[in-house]
Amino acid sequence: MTDPHVADHEQGAVAARPATGLLSRINARIARAGMYLSVSGLLLIVTVVFYQVFGRYVLNSSPTWTENLALVLILYVTLIGAAVGVRDAGHIGMDSLLVMLPEHAREKIELVIHVLVAAFGVAMAYNGWILGASVGTVKIPNLGLPEVVRYVPLIASGVLIVSFSIEHIIALLRGEEVVPSWN
Repeated sequence: MTDPHVADHEQGAVAARPATGLLSRINARIARAGMYLSVSGLLLIVTVVFYQVFGRYVLNSSPTWTENLALVLILYVTLIGAAVGVRDAGHIGMDSLLVMLPEHAREKIELVIHVLVAAFGVAMAYNGWILGASVGTVKIPNLGLPEVVRYVPLIASGVLIVSFSIEHIIALLRGEEVVPSWN
């Protein structure tokens, strides 16, 4: 036995046509590239940490740069991956209450949610810019890179979240659905 509200919501999601506008096509390519970069970064983190462990326990000479590089890579992987999750609706949501609402109320609340997520993306990008500018001349120990490289993924993720949220808002207003980039 199925809940009629859930069945209505699922039928509405199936009935929505896929978003095919220019922004959707651009965002789909960016999201796919972001996924590939995140997976590549994750593999690089595994390689760097493996090298650190190998150096420490086999060579008895742990490389000093590996820990800082792994930490920087984690920022890129998680923040870019989170932005892609916003576009592909892979983030945590409370749909159980939302599906019980009538269609017109659900669409309005979804619109508000996407506007709030976009505002969060603006805050991420803005504050990442401010923080990055404040440490622009400082170097990361053992890497020699400027400290600002730690804030680039925060800014990029914020900008991507804004773009992906705008795409969702446009799709909602047009009665369309954003197709996940892995399809």
